[in-house]
Amino acid sequence: MPLPTSPSPDTAFRVSPEAATRLQDIIAAQPGIDAASTALRVSVLAGGCNGFQYSFALDGEARPDDIVVPAGSARVRVDPASMDLLSGAELHFNDSLMGAHFTVRNPNATSSCGCGTSFSID
Repeated sequence: MPLPTSPSPDTAFRVSPEAATRLQDIIAAQPGIDAASTALRVSVLAGGCNGFQYSFALDGEARPDDIVVPAGSARVRVDPASMDLLSGAELHFNDSLMGAHFTVRNPNATSSCGCGTSFSID
């Protein structure tokens, strides 16, 4: 079976060094999982207060059409439909007084909600 292709550099979904480090730490801390096959799945779903919302979940099952984005020694998996909405965006990890969480810096979003997990595109 051919390896999934990554997006071209000019439209790529990137992972910041902070997000890669945190993802590697999270996977290493999970008891009983196969770190070699586990990745963070990033999806864009319909819903939220602005029309679309981001979803983040550890996933041990690769799908044939997944686009794999390297994140240090870890990986991020994105389905093609979500990648269309994440083109040019970056997964980042914020660790502040307001809390620690993954966030997406998405230049395609024309508005977002206060929590940062919901966005819209015109």
